[in-house]
Amino acid sequence: MLDCWGRDIHYLRISVTDRCNLRCRYCMPAGGVSLKRHEQILSYENIAKVAEAAANLGVWKIRLTGGEPLVRRGVVDLVKRLREIQGIREISMTTNGVLLHRYANDLKAAGLDRLNISIDSLDPERYHWLTRIGNLDEALRGVEAAREAGFRNTKINMVLMEETTGYEVEQLAEFCRQRDMRLQRIHYYRLEDHHTIPPGHEAERPLPCNSCNRIRMTADGYLKPCLFSDTRIPLDWNSLETSILRAIKEKPASGTACRSMENWQIGG
Repeated sequence: MLDCWGRDIHYLRISVTDRCNLRCRYCMPAGGVSLKRHEQILSYENIAKVAEAAANLGVWKIRLTGGEPLVRRGVVDLVKRLREIQGIREISMTTNGVLLHRYANDLKAAGLDRLNISIDSLDPERYHWLTRIGNLDEALRGVEAAREAGFRNTKINMVLMEETTGYEVEQLAEFCRQRDMRLQRIHYYRLEDHHTIPPGHEAERPLPCNSCNRIRMTADGYLKPCLFSDTRIPLDWNSLETSILRAIKEKPASGTACRSMENWQIGG
């Protein structure tokens, strides 16, 4: 599907929960957040209905995000549902890896194609400081579980903070080279100002606006055409295709700011 600016929109990012088992400084407040009630979160059945409608319109790539997707029970079953949808060619997941050792084999068997695992430093103390409560060994255990389960082309997501050193970046790059993985550097940014993304520095994400190929769905059932926009489109359960087409039509040429939601609610 082409949007109004000629971009091919074929990618749907689905936030399955706003809950997370870490409190990363660039994402969540130290004290946690006010979470959605269970009845406010889309059921897996309804998520699959949206994915099927999107596939009918030409979407072929889906990424499951959160919060942390593995804290929601039954996420393996969701992967199975999505795998059965005709037209979906790739299903991936972004996770902090802490719970991955429990689910890697089942996710692979269910049909998950690829993983992005968020690790911002290989220094245990700095990792704990960045995540506020995280244990690096648990995340690394998840990385090894992914390898043992047979996942290939895994990416390690690294958010580049102001104090991130070149040594930390190279250390993670070497970690990835040794495991046939790929380091994906992500500029730290604030949603309320698109201009906080540093221009001209080496990083793979966020993408330039003219390359954006995605829309997002929040865990409580809204479509977001743009990460850096307050536009939220409620799902019309009588015509999901209409909602999706509207989201693509309202996708701006360039993002500016999102002040109504935070990263953990959108999935980044």
